[in-house]
Amino acid sequence: MSDTKTGDDKTLSVNTKKTLTLKRPGVEQSTVRQNFSHGRTKSVVVETKRKFVKPGEKSEAASVFTPKPAPVPVAPKPVTQEAPKAPPPVTDRPNLVLSDLSAGEIEARRRALEGSKVREVEDRHRAIDEARRRQEDEERRKREREESARRQADEEARLLAEAESRRRAEEEARRRTPLADMASDDEPVVKSKSVLRTTGPVKRIATPEAARPAKTKGEEDRRRGKLTLSTATSEEEARARSLSSMRRRQEKFKRAMHNEPREKVMREVVLPETITIADLANRMSERSVDIVKFFMKQGEIMKPGDVIDADTAELVASEFGHTVRRVAEADIEEGVFKAADKPEDLKSRPPVVTIMGHVDHGKTSLLDAIRNANVVSGEAGGITQHIGAYQVDKNDHKITFIDTPGHAAFTAMRARGAQATDIAVLVVAADDAVMPQTIESINHAKAAGVPIIVAINKIDKREADPQKVRAELLRHEVFVESMGGEVLDVEVSATKGTNLDKLLEAILLQAELLDLKANPDRTSEGVVIEAKLEKGRGAVATVLVQTGTLMIGDIVVAGGEWGRVRAIINDRGEQLKEAGPSTPVEVLGLQSTPRAGDRFATVESEARAREITEYRQRLARDKAVAKHAGARGSLEQMMTQLQTSGLKEFPLVIKGDVQGSVEAIIAALDKLGTDEVRARIVHSGAGAITESDVSLAETSGAAMIGFNVRANPQARAAAEAAGIEIRYYNIIYNLVDDVKAAMSGLLSPERRETFIGNAEILEIFDITKVGKIAGCRVTEGKVERGAGVRLIRDNVVIHEGTLKTLKRFKDEVSEVPGGQECGMAFQNYEDMRVGDVIECFRVEMVTRSL
Repeated sequence: MSDTKTGDDKTLSVNTKKTLTLKRPGVEQSTVRQNFSHGRTKSVVVETKRKFVKPGEKSEAASVFTPKPAPVPVAPKPVTQEAPKAPPPVTDRPNLVLSDLSAGEIEARRRALEGSKVREVEDRHRAIDEARRRQEDEERRKREREESARRQADEEARLLAEAESRRRAEEEARRRTPLADMASDDEPVVKSKSVLRTTGPVKRIATPEAARPAKTKGEEDRRRGKLTLSTATSEEEARARSLSSMRRRQEKFKRAMHNEPREKVMREVVLPETITIADLANRMSERSVDIVKFFMKQGEIMKPGDVIDADTAELVASEFGHTVRRVAEADIEEGVFKAADKPEDLKSRPPVVTIMGHVDHGKTSLLDAIRNANVVSGEAGGITQHIGAYQVDKNDHKITFIDTPGHAAFTAMRARGAQATDIAVLVVAADDAVMPQTIESINHAKAAGVPIIVAINKIDKREADPQKVRAELLRHEVFVESMGGEVLDVEVSATKGTNLDKLLEAILLQAELLDLKANPDRTSEGVVIEAKLEKGRGAVATVLVQTGTLMIGDIVVAGGEWGRVRAIINDRGEQLKEAGPSTPVEVLGLQSTPRAGDRFATVESEARAREITEYRQRLARDKAVAKHAGARGSLEQMMTQLQTSGLKEFPLVIKGDVQGSVEAIIAALDKLGTDEVRARIVHSGAGAITESDVSLAETSGAAMIGFNVRANPQARAAAEAAGIEIRYYNIIYNLVDDVKAAMSGLLSPERRETFIGNAEILEIFDITKVGKIAGCRVTEGKVERGAGVRLIRDNVVIHEGTLKTLKRFKDEVSEVPGGQECGMAFQNYEDMRVGDVIECFRVEMVTRSL
């Protein structure tokens, strides 16, 4: 039984099986193929929905891709019979009527279709050209490979033919050799017409094969190995061996066949001051093994990497038959310093004055009064611990001052100041007279050969005695004018400003007598007064320009460091573009901090600067290695020395603000060392304490000391994690005292023995289960239980130990005074006799100090 209902757009069947589908009702689907460039196509499914049609309205189809807007009332168009001129374009939407498109859209679609066809044709031609080009390249590479393989095969065949011909020639030569030469001395040969009889074993002679005709070389084969213009410009992947290479190969093969010695080539060998054996062998074109064998014959075991001096290298080269030309490696520095100047180029320059004297005699205060500044307040403890360089004006004349420390630890800094100066001003306190550092300053000035001007300071004090100062200076051969000498002396007061003008006039007068001149129109030379490492500025060197003019951009070499000058700053903090002779300035731009006292000079290029600094660094390393090698010796010698001497070391890592202070600290600590204990400087340098310094201290077990510097946050964290204490100082007195106290703790305590008393043995009692007991009388002092005792027989010590028991009658007592009797027994010793003397003593361990 079936019931069917008919509607507008669907049919419903009752009791009929329905098909399950994802297709939405009222939707029609169709497929459209889209065309793209390069011949690509794609099928696209287009769905069309049916719109609900009211009675009396026309049904319309709405495309999914292009929804049709709401209908707008338009005036009816007149119907014409004129057909369109252009053919209707193909559209991707079959359900879209062309009449619905405008003329512009139809024209755009037509142009797009034509453009796509043109592009397809161009792409097809381009693909054909690419394929043809790839095929041609492949054929060319194939021809080149075949040609290379053919040349290699011809070369191998030629070499084989040459070897075969040589072998036949040698066999033919051996065959023609008389038979008597082929037989040994102990195997006589008997000749006969038909048979060769020998009394020993018969030697068979190989019969050579028939000689093959040698292959003749054509013109192409003969010129294949030569380098011509065409072969040089051709793009062949494999080039044939040159004729010279083939000739060398043939000669080597001949020598190997006939054991011929190679012809020795005599060379001129250039020898520096030191050279390694491998380098010497390379310069002589000899094998390193042969030179090592030569040394072994002389009784020395050497390696190719060992360094020998120029004399030894010259001996080796002469033995091998070569000529020698000696050169000094120091020639690298030739022409850097002390360039000759013409007299007409010299011009007057300001004098360089060094303020020297004993500590607390007022050197820096005097310089402050001259400069109207206050440098003392900036120094820790009022002690100058750096070299300061300043420049002042007096009557339109400039004077350069260098202030040196007066403390005993800064001896090297005073010496540097004296060497870089023209005039030395010796400051002596009128109330203190001549002191040790005053004498030392006089000696430095005399050694440098500079004139001295004596400034008698502190004359405003009540206890001042200038005449006493002049009298004491006579003992050290300093004759002032008032005493009939030639040395100028001025009585001054730094605090009151008394006679400062007279002191400056005396300096200018002395400078006028010296007639100081320099050439400012040349490359600069000078000396490094101080160097330090500052955060944000890098290496900062305080230099004194002695001759020439230092300008920004110059390439400067200072000791083992070099760099390009980035900034020049004077003592007032002003930026300068150049610095003339006798001008103290701070220079920025060096790669690292040079050593205080190093000389600096301007060079022409960076390559020259690297060459000089590398030579100096290598020279410093060689000196350090030689010093440590000589001091260390072998491992056995080190162990023996430590066991016999008992030397203890106190390791330290020292960082300071400037290089000169670090040097002074190291020199002061070296003086603290004794035969038992000494300070060992693991590392020292200028700049802040870094994390690597802490790691080094942790590894070596050293103490960390910072002088006018602090540790950065990373270093502090690392020190706290490792449990390392960083001690900070700003006065060198305190630093030396603390290190001295710490080093004193390493000293072994002194064993001090105190005599207590003597007792004489009167009788020996042998008691069962107890042993021997000595009945004694205390003859001197007293006897204490627990003290050390010695048994003396005929003034010879027989035994030394401790008492086991000390009794007075039957009671144990702690001590027995003189004149009384007692019983004593030794611990683990019973060989006592009547008449022996028992000496009682006390041992104390006393702490020692440096």
